[in-house]
Amino acid sequence: MSDPLNTPVVRHSPSTGAGSPDVWGIYEPDTGSIQYICADPATKKAALIDVVWNFDPKNYRFSTEAIDQVLDLVAEHGLEVEWVLDTHPHADHVMASAQLKERTGAPNAIGALVPQIAKIWADLYNLPDAFDAERDFDHLFEEGETFKIGELEAKVMLSPGHTLGSISYVCGDAAFVHDTLMQPDAGTSRSDFPGGDTGELWESIQEILALPGDTRLYIGHDYGTKDRKEPRWEATVDEHKAHNIHVKDGTEREVYIERRQTRDETLSLPNRILAALQINLRGGRLPPAEDDGHHYLKLPVNRFD
Repeated sequence: MSDPLNTPVVRHSPSTGAGSPDVWGIYEPDTGSIQYICADPATKKAALIDVVWNFDPKNYRFSTEAIDQVLDLVAEHGLEVEWVLDTHPHADHVMASAQLKERTGAPNAIGALVPQIAKIWADLYNLPDAFDAERDFDHLFEEGETFKIGELEAKVMLSPGHTLGSISYVCGDAAFVHDTLMQPDAGTSRSDFPGGDTGELWESIQEILALPGDTRLYIGHDYGTKDRKEPRWEATVDEHKAHNIHVKDGTEREVYIERRQTRDETLSLPNRILAALQINLRGGRLPPAEDDGHHYLKLPVNRFD
């Protein structure tokens, strides 16, 4: 019998009525990432959110299984991709943004503070001129900015803490809240990467939990728990407020910060981070090929504990 945590999983969360999107969550088992399709039921226009470009960190080879799976779902349901969206430059997977833009023709977008994240990592890589978000993304979303997915209105929330420029996308009763919350039985995401801040993550989560109680919150990752061996990624605001083991109602800010920081001190860097960020800060593009026609990554040595 296959292990659900090691198997791609697709679940459809249907629209709940007027103004509410159809949502498909697609679990990518190698990184525990959840990729999303957010679609307007009336127009069949869709946004793709946080899609993975498969990367093998042992052999440094790329493949497109996750991209192909997402685009097959788009075709199966007769959808038209209107946006390619990311919530932040991911540390644990390589983003498919540039690949999807090329294959769908849709514009790609991310948050407006990504250039500040790029400055931190340009220093760590000693690559002062490598990253240019305005070059590599068609749009950089500001806090509070609105845009359309078909006839549905979507709004951008700045949600820093995991990174300094992470954003959430709220469309009707669906909110894509990336690496802020985990499932209620797993708590919250880490805040110890360069530019991260535990206090800011707490404030971001409080803003997310101030959304209407029936808002469906879609998280960025799930790894199961000792008691749960299948991936999950959807819970309502009310469910988080009642049951989230880190931030349920009654939790004090200082208690959360101490608990989160103590946990983060035990975590090592994700095994893809030093490759992934060098690509993701280029919008999911490899560095330019060198004179032999091949692409190379530059990795900092002795820069992290």
